[in-house]
Amino acid sequence: RKGARMKSLWSDQEAAEHANNPIALPVYTSRLLGREPALVLHGGGNTSVMLSEQTLFGESEHLLYVKGSGWDLATIEAKGFAPVRMDTLLKLAALEKLSDTDMVRVQKAAMTDPNAPTPSVEAILHALIPFTFVDHTHSDAVVAITNTPGGEETIKKVLGERVLYIPYVMPGFALARLVYELTRDRDWSQYEGMVLQHHGIFSFAHDGRHSYEHMIRLVSAAED
Repeated sequence: RKGARMKSLWSDQEAAEHANNPIALPVYTSRLLGREPALVLHGGGNTSVMLSEQTLFGESEHLLYVKGSGWDLATIEAKGFAPVRMDTLLKLAALEKLSDTDMVRVQKAAMTDPNAPTPSVEAILHALIPFTFVDHTHSDAVVAITNTPGGEETIKKVLGERVLYIPYVMPGFALARLVYELTRDRDWSQYEGMVLQHHGIFSFAHDGRHSYEHMIRLVSAAED
């Protein structure tokens, strides 16, 4: 990316084509992220959207549609998102211990569509972020900074108070639990994103365009 700076690829015309289906917009924004190799090397990263849907019994339930394992953001389709019950994910986050095996089993059991792909190992973390749209990438620029000695101080200087900074732990339940502990008394509304040391960056908003463009702005700052 020598001499280049990441720019928003958002198109109002393209977005309007995805307005009628609540899953279509996260498909669109995921593909926008996936077009940029410096964000999603080898297809990495994941996205989600929180929705309320009615069951066959006429009851409303909150769901997290999160990217399924094995899907590439650049080519993801609606069927690539796994619908998981939010109440289950939030109960899992409150546990002090949880094995990866149990986490995967319980998440799969909490899906409303048994034919959907296995939810991302970061589904619990997505559920903890109280915004409708959540985007996560492995930005080259962000990781290059955090993987350098003094990276925490540098990324905080670059991105300022707009982001939360999370020390490195393995992705999965351990990471979700750490974020749960570090943010239980935080006012999420003051943040546009979250940086995970040696791992990548999250952006979030109640609007799909804003979440996507938060990502572009934060990564552009890191590139500069």
